[in-house]
Amino acid sequence: MSKPTIGFIGLGLMGGNMVENLQKRGFEVIVMDLNQDAVDAVLARGNASQASSPKELAEKSDIVQFCLTTSAVVEKIVYGDNGVLAGIREGSVLIDFGTSIPASTQKIGADLAKKGVGMIDAPLGRTPAHAKDGLLNIMAAGDKATFDKYEPMLKEQGENVFYLGKLGAGHTTKLINNFMGMTTVTAMSQAFAAAELAGVDRQQLYDIMSSGPSNSPFMKFCKNYAVDGVSDLGFSINNANKDLGYFAQMVSDLGSKSLVAEATSKSLQAAVDAGMGDGNVPEIYDYFVKLKK
Repeated sequence: MSKPTIGFIGLGLMGGNMVENLQKRGFEVIVMDLNQDAVDAVLARGNASQASSPKELAEKSDIVQFCLTTSAVVEKIVYGDNGVLAGIREGSVLIDFGTSIPASTQKIGADLAKKGVGMIDAPLGRTPAHAKDGLLNIMAAGDKATFDKYEPMLKEQGENVFYLGKLGAGHTTKLINNFMGMTTVTAMSQAFAAAELAGVDRQQLYDIMSSGPSNSPFMKFCKNYAVDGVSDLGFSINNANKDLGYFAQMVSDLGSKSLVAEATSKSLQAAVDAGMGDGNVPEIYDYFVKLKK
């Protein structure tokens, strides 16, 4: 049985490696990205083509996949002139691997359903290296029949595929996960900065904290930067800032508020304003060390 043709929009670190994995597994891909070099890398591997518009990509694809940066970008590509909604075929599916606001995802899903098209929100865990080998963690949600139909496709891209329920639950879970993770990294980076300002040995602080219940992989990432100068988390302050803002928006949409998220967002935004947005999140340590009252 022939493999479906995959239309993939968004060839950043994660998306580009996801497409390489698909190509290694024998899938034909149709791609789009603002970075022509990223597109050319896909084309050079063969069994691939470039679409001139999201509409064209959707018309030619059995499955459309996104790995994009923001909900605003997703909505523009879906609803814009020559957008995916105008071209996507009845009976196909849109799988959104990015991190989006759940309310936006649900709106798009409802509009796709009017055309007989399914949608799965499927945000990702793990790293670009895992993406290249099809070993991602995938938090999938949507209509159960749609998920069941496309679960084999998701298992080509992820080692662990979790079904979380109705459309939007994947993005909800991812935002909660990132709220916890990025708040932890921000707090631990502040802890190492406080040690530096107080003249406490940062390696000893790590030895003490890591021997108790505070120990975690995130602590190791923070120690790697604050103590050893190695920035290896692979998630930018810009992305963390965006996700914390989305989490706060989601909680607001639920009729509540998150004082913790607001505090983390304030620190992340301050680091972005200081020109540090492209750095990995543990690098916020440098911002805290230099911060004056």
